Amino acid sequence: MSAERWEPGPEGPQGRCPGPGGPSGASGSGQCPTPTAPGPWSLPRWRAYVAAAVLCYVNLLNYMNWFIIAGVLLDIQKFFQISDSNAGLLQTVFVGCLLLSAPVFGYLGDRHSRKATMSFGILLRSGAGLSSSFISSQYSWLFFLSRGVVGTGTASYSTIAPTVLGDLFVRDQRTRVLAIFYIFIPVGSGLGYVLGSAVMALTGNWHWALRIMSCLEAVALILLIALVPDPPRGAAEKHGDVAMGGPRRSSWCEDVRYLGKNWSFVWSTLGVTAMAFVTGALGFWAPTFLFEARVVHGLQLPCFREPCNSQDSLIFGALTVVTGVIGVILGAEASRRYKKVNPRAEPLICASSLLVAAPCLYLALTLAPASFLASYVSEGPFGAPSAPLQPLLFQPFLLDPAALSRTLWGSPLGALKLASSPRCV
Repeated sequence: MSAERWEPGPEGPQGRCPGPGGPSGASGSGQCPTPTAPGPWSLPRWRAYVAAAVLCYVNLLNYMNWFIIAGVLLDIQKFFQISDSNAGLLQTVFVGCLLLSAPVFGYLGDRHSRKATMSFGILLRSGAGLSSSFISSQYSWLFFLSRGVVGTGTASYSTIAPTVLGDLFVRDQRTRVLAIFYIFIPVGSGLGYVLGSAVMALTGNWHWALRIMSCLEAVALILLIALVPDPPRGAAEKHGDVAMGGPRRSSWCEDVRYLGKNWSFVWSTLGVTAMAFVTGALGFWAPTFLFEARVVHGLQLPCFREPCNSQDSLIFGALTVVTGVIGVILGAEASRRYKKVNPRAEPLICASSLLVAAPCLYLALTLAPASFLASYVSEGPFGAPSAPLQPLLFQPFLLDPAALSRTLWGSPLGALKLASSPRCV
């Protein structure tokens, strides 16, 4: 895990350096003594693994922030007196700010200290999350704004952290470490529900979920500053033109034109865009949907004021963690085996897994009025096949269908709630 060192250029005109005895030096040889160049950048293996562990921990918190609000959404709605359609804007603002700021952080991380950029983002989102827990019910707009700031801070880490791991490991090591890193996306998403609902059940106050989240992020910031290095670009590769900056750096417009001609990238992005639209709505509204289904079947009284029953958020979060881990492991192993006979294994497995998951989602939605248990059984398999694609969901797109879907699904959910259960308000 080392990179080629930066070789200093010749000193003085035409590679000669003046010495005490004149332009040719005291000896008159006219040649510069060979400069002492710094050794190649390297890091002990154990330090690299410690850094990877810290980055995985921060990634866990990164995606807990995505869905911690969904875990206590009913209580937030009652506290701020907002409807389902307006509640969808919470995540829309979050992801919209992340979308707009991700290219900015990517640019800064490519040209300045990546460690400093990530640290700033964690500080920004933890501060905004902590302050949002003290906002009174009269200032709901300020809570929406704080979620946007949290999304901005989240963008810095999502954009830069994988590149740091790429510069700490090479080849198969890099693949394994990145696979572990991405496992924490579904795990963190599920734990976001679990943390929100568990803290709500223990304290009876959803604000404490955001405060505990901020404390965990403060620990992450300390660990990041103390244990994670800031490797040079391409530090893990032994290519002089990468480590020494040989080739000309391409412009942003050139990069966009190049990606536009890569049809594999274009079609993959469109496919992930469609999937993000569905999973964005499912991830944000599933706990609320399951709660309303429980009310319809007479298993739960409607929630008129906080605290609301958060049992469904806890169960759905646990399902997300379990099926997400299973999906990542099965997807990676199936891809590894199938690729031996078909080089297009990855896209084929992704497509087939989504085809399997689609009927599960359909059954979960249609069977909810008839059988509450069937909704849980059908929703479980939806998370597992799509989990291998989770890392792609969080790339910065030109449009954010996931955020749009959360808003579009908010109004139908409110109408469905009134139509199916007159007791709900």
